[in-house]
Amino acid sequence: MIRNHIAQPAPGIALCTAIAFAAMGLQRIEEHWTGRPWIEALVIAILLGTILRTLWTPDRRWVSGIGFSAKTLLEFAVMLLGASISFQAVLDAGLGLILGIAIVVAVSITASYGLGRMLGLPKRMAVLVACGNAICGNSAIAAVAPVIGAKPADVASSIAFTAVLGVIVVLALPLLVPLLGLSMTQYGVLAGLTVYAVPQVLAATVPVSLVSTQLGTLVKLVRVLMLGPVVIALSVVTGRQAEGPKPSLALNRLVPWFIVGFLILALLRSLGAIPEAMLQIVMPVATFLTIIAMAALGLGVDLKVLGHVGGRVTLAVSLSLLVLIAISLGLIRLLGIA
Repeated sequence: MIRNHIAQPAPGIALCTAIAFAAMGLQRIEEHWTGRPWIEALVIAILLGTILRTLWTPDRRWVSGIGFSAKTLLEFAVMLLGASISFQAVLDAGLGLILGIAIVVAVSITASYGLGRMLGLPKRMAVLVACGNAICGNSAIAAVAPVIGAKPADVASSIAFTAVLGVIVVLALPLLVPLLGLSMTQYGVLAGLTVYAVPQVLAATVPVSLVSTQLGTLVKLVRVLMLGPVVIALSVVTGRQAEGPKPSLALNRLVPWFIVGFLILALLRSLGAIPEAMLQIVMPVATFLTIIAMAALGLGVDLKVLGHVGGRVTLAVSLSLLVLIAISLGLIRLLGIA
């Protein structure tokens, strides 16, 4: 009985894992030829899964494992991310900077969500686009998805269009230095507040100046740390909306198990109970599990559905980014950063 229970999802998990390995291999090839991962393995896994799903419809033998990979493995990966969060690192960044970044994230999420809904995006997809834009792109979308119960097609389309725009931002953002007369310090803050991923911040700032790189990386890391509070807030809101006649069930939905685990690991990390050596193991595992989950999400995507929302998602992501840049420039002026 136990053997059957374990074996049932095995084929689907193996399939998603194989796609994840293929995606990581393609990223390595990409890095070898271009020097940087323009398209991350996480995005490649979604694309490979979507292509395979377009050419082939999985039967019942595969469905269980694909569903397990898309939900449970992703939740476990989100929990492991807590091990990389140090509350002390947040405090060391300075309360003024933290407050400013938190305001930018909050206003950006609100504005992006409003734009998404105005353009006719479903609520969950609008939330995904808003969080991806305001915090850290693909990682934020992947972390928020299980909390709000997002559909695979919503996650795949949000990540796909955010990834494309992320590359465009890296290439175009340095042009704002001469256009707006930004100092190296101002540009570093702007890059940290707007670029989606930490490696992309480096790509956008290293060609400009060392000061921009250092400050941009610091601001970006603090911005990434905002993911924890946002995920917890969405968890509470989602749990309240799902409350029913069973109090115990409502309480269980209020804070999912993986969010509790996330907070516990973050606390242990802050107390120094998780050494750097262990972190070097935990974080690659979390990344690999996320890639497997993205492959599973890709396997659940219908390209026809993706095509129907493509234009609206592209417009929502683009407008949201412009709003984020405007808010970030406003903060720079408000704080008097020279």
